[in-house]
Amino acid sequence: MEGKRLSLSNLDKVMYPAVGFTKGQVIDYYTRVAPALLPHLRDRPLTLKRYPNGVDRGHFYEKRCPSHAPDWVRRERVDGIEYCICDDVPTLVWLANLADLELHPSLSLADDIARPTTMAFDLDPGEPAGIVECCQVAFLLRDALDQLGLRSFAKTSGSKGIQVYVPLNVDEVDYDSGTKALSHALARHLEAAHPALIVSQQRKDLRRGKVLIDWSQNDEHKTTVCVYSLRAREQPTVSTPVSWEELEDPDSLGFEASDVLERIEEHGDLFAPMAELRQDLPDL
Repeated sequence: MEGKRLSLSNLDKVMYPAVGFTKGQVIDYYTRVAPALLPHLRDRPLTLKRYPNGVDRGHFYEKRCPSHAPDWVRRERVDGIEYCICDDVPTLVWLANLADLELHPSLSLADDIARPTTMAFDLDPGEPAGIVECCQVAFLLRDALDQLGLRSFAKTSGSKGIQVYVPLNVDEVDYDSGTKALSHALARHLEAAHPALIVSQQRKDLRRGKVLIDWSQNDEHKTTVCVYSLRAREQPTVSTPVSWEELEDPDSLGFEASDVLERIEEHGDLFAPMAELRQDLPDL
């Protein structure tokens, strides 16, 4: 593939037992979604989340690039750890063959890990709240960001929530006094304005029936699930970019691998501005 030789194994192994989705189908999905996915992985340290025996048989995280990685897999040392960097289709297929079902890149590029290119919010419902409440909070967050002059983009988590991303792609930004401070301030502001709907703290006793605005992912030591990544759920759901208009119909927001490929063919990459749009954070 692209001049690089890969050895694939156990293509009939079932990764998603509830629906019989195999490792061969995982590899096929990632191969076909690669043109839309790779711009969001390129140059970023990648944490692997591997499910060698399928989604119902446990997993492990792997930050350090495996020692058996082919010599053509790009590696970059960040804070003493040599990470895999997924810049091309052969590397993506090699990762899929390792049963790295979920892709968790950094919000920074490898050559400047202290500078986030993105500010991220994970909207996580506490039962009995669900996707409907997450969409309500996503609109409130979008409007607050609009007032600060910041465009934002939404995607499903592929699990039970919604994620809102703000592209930055500028030099003068950091985590502690930049994205972490602003995201925390916004979460607390919205919590104060909508206390029956929103919580900004992780404590489980505070979360029942509310939506957590998780701002804590804005940290150079953390990762978030990548757009177009599969999720290790009962079915092969995908973290999928959606338009704001689509969030007005929360019941329509569950997407699996085949749905996502059809959406890209029809709409292109709705998350493309994340890699291109330059926005400055307001001065707090």
